[in-house]
Amino acid sequence: MRIGIIGGAGYTAGELLRILINHPAAEIVFVHSSSQAGVPITDVHSGLFGETDLTFSSDYDLHAIDVLFLCSGHGASTAFWQANERSAGLKVIDLAQDFRDESEGYVYGLPEWQREKIASATLIANPGCFATAIQLALLPLANAKLLKSEVSINAITGSTGAGVKPSTTTHFSWRSDNISAYKVFEHQHLKEVTRNLTLLQGESPLPTLNFVPMRGDFARGIFASIHTDCPLSEEEALQLYDDYYKDAAFTFVSPRSVDLKQVVNTNKCLISLEKHGEKLVVCSVIDNLLKGASGQAVQNMNLLFGLDEHTGLRLKASAF
Repeated sequence: MRIGIIGGAGYTAGELLRILINHPAAEIVFVHSSSQAGVPITDVHSGLFGETDLTFSSDYDLHAIDVLFLCSGHGASTAFWQANERSAGLKVIDLAQDFRDESEGYVYGLPEWQREKIASATLIANPGCFATAIQLALLPLANAKLLKSEVSINAITGSTGAGVKPSTTTHFSWRSDNISAYKVFEHQHLKEVTRNLTLLQGESPLPTLNFVPMRGDFARGIFASIHTDCPLSEEEALQLYDDYYKDAAFTFVSPRSVDLKQVVNTNKCLISLEKHGEKLVVCSVIDNLLKGASGQAVQNMNLLFGLDEHTGLRLKASAF
């Protein structure tokens, strides 16, 4: 598979390169960056030093590739297609939020929900990182029409979730030894979560989703803790989740509490369940740059080209 990347200097592109350099069926044709053109990739993504001699390009040829990854900021994908014409047969995986409503022929790329639809698609809108963690925690309940009462969501993310450009809330002296809430009840990922869970619930109305996102004092990962009323016992809930994810390549239901370090540096999502009175507590953990972005993008690429979902993604967690 001949691959092109637009927006190659950011965190998601760096992780994408780390995976694709070692992917047995991938050939990277170009990595475009308007800000870093002509610069060796390892000058920006220093973790790849010794693994590649690629440089960032100032131009690109969409006819020379089989799949294009769009890794620029939100809104840039729309602008890109206003300025360029997609070549016949070119598959596209967009890591921005521009087409997550499945407009313009895009398919929402959450394999645990839409594996078959993804496999037959041409255009993929890769999910958001918070959206992935939250949806994987709630898909089995929505699919069983069991989201009946208000859902409380608290999720904390690492600093890489804010992107590579520094800001007042991402630099070390502010982030270190600090936790803060932001965009309370208004985070942009709620839009795609609400849309998709509503589709799953069907005629059963979706209850209010109260989402409090938080910034953590660590670099990568998302820990989501969710609770809602549920009529199932803990054993019944575990069976529901086990059945739903029995064929999932990277999402697993844990018999014990989950830790963030179990998934950092992997494309996995781990889920744990506890029942307390009427409340079901669901915790999910992912790496925001992998299952929440670049790893899931490669998982989607594998599905598009008929490969095993694990190809290039057998990564070990940094669990100690």
